[in-house]
Amino acid sequence: MSDKPISKSPSFWVTVWKNFKKNKLSYYALWVLVGLVIIALLADFIAYNKPFYARYKGKGYYPIFLDYAAKLGLYHWSSELVNADWKTLPLEKALWTPIPYLPEDQDFRNAQSVSPLAKQDLDKKWMRHWLGTDELGRDVLSGLIHGSRISLKVGLVAVGISMLIGIVLGSLAGYYGDNYLKIPRARAWLLPFTIFFMYFYGYHVRSNTLSEAASISGMLFIFHALVSVFVCGVVGFIFFGLDLLLAKLHPYMRQKIPIGLDLIISRMIEIISSTPILLLIITLCAILKPSIVIVMIIIGLTSWVSIARLTRAEFLKVKNLDYIQAAQSMGYREWRIILYHALPNAVAPVLVSAAFQIAGAILMESSLSFLGIGVPSDVVTWGSLLAVAQSAPSAWWLAVFPGLAIFITVIAFNLVGEGLRDALDPKLRNE
Repeated sequence: MSDKPISKSPSFWVTVWKNFKKNKLSYYALWVLVGLVIIALLADFIAYNKPFYARYKGKGYYPIFLDYAAKLGLYHWSSELVNADWKTLPLEKALWTPIPYLPEDQDFRNAQSVSPLAKQDLDKKWMRHWLGTDELGRDVLSGLIHGSRISLKVGLVAVGISMLIGIVLGSLAGYYGDNYLKIPRARAWLLPFTIFFMYFYGYHVRSNTLSEAASISGMLFIFHALVSVFVCGVVGFIFFGLDLLLAKLHPYMRQKIPIGLDLIISRMIEIISSTPILLLIITLCAILKPSIVIVMIIIGLTSWVSIARLTRAEFLKVKNLDYIQAAQSMGYREWRIILYHALPNAVAPVLVSAAFQIAGAILMESSLSFLGIGVPSDVVTWGSLLAVAQSAPSAWWLAVFPGLAIFITVIAFNLVGEGLRDALDPKLRNE
């Protein structure tokens, strides 16, 4: 017998990564997205209206870092510097960011949409607006850099919400079907009342509170939404106690009957699919106070359908495989089989869909910003930069540069999605 050790085959994701790298366009697109993420994370260190380090009246300051500390309540600026324009201070020494402007800063000397190719009225060359200004004198390049934060945040958070909802509903529908999940008859009879009272006390009674919270801030709305979830949990706990009481009264109430979970979730998917999502989002954003948080939540709550369908289809395929049946025969709990056995082998197509959905969420946010809906007027996004171009048709740079940023980002996410789809294709995996 040979003593030669048996070589281990590469893991699934190692093989996927190798296949992904073979698609050069997708591979380069991934690095474009990595660069965009780095720019978004370091936006304050690339474009800011205060220097990294400054020496003023014999004292050294680190204004950018002190601003972070001030926002956290750990530092307080002196009355002389709290609203000071650091560009006009007689600094003894200063180390500035590459673009010394924030998106909302107005340079009145270079207002009325100054071209990046035109002569600009500047005190120093390093203060130049490299991509020009808008009609208010705001720096376009700074807006693009800080706008990347908004676009990526909306894309990632919204898709994260939709993935959570879609994976949960899709896995439940695909795994349990219409006949597998059985619950006691008492619980089945009380379930409609439980749902009604959870809605009534969790949302209907608190609808005015939720509306007022949404009109004040996104974080306050999230807090009250969590309170509503807690109220729903309390109501559900009360009805669970009634369920146990009824089950003890008579054996008939303890008999288990099947629940058509797949049918219920499939009808939910059909209802959401038949709803004009863009009109729904525009309506909700028009009713609620403009907030990036609200926009992310609304996009996430209305874009889970495709992920739920994919997850359901994958679970229908894997639940009858041998390793799932072996886990069931060993007496594992259902949640463990779903989380640790079925889901890891069904989530791959969902990742492909998520890459495409991030691109769609970025386009949706840009469209809403362009229309002036959902996003506060003082927040600079790629869509709001495009909207400014409407009032200045001759200012080509106001349309070209934000449009290119949206185009490149969306194309990059789509290329990464295509690369993942090809890398996960079993027909191409061994080539």
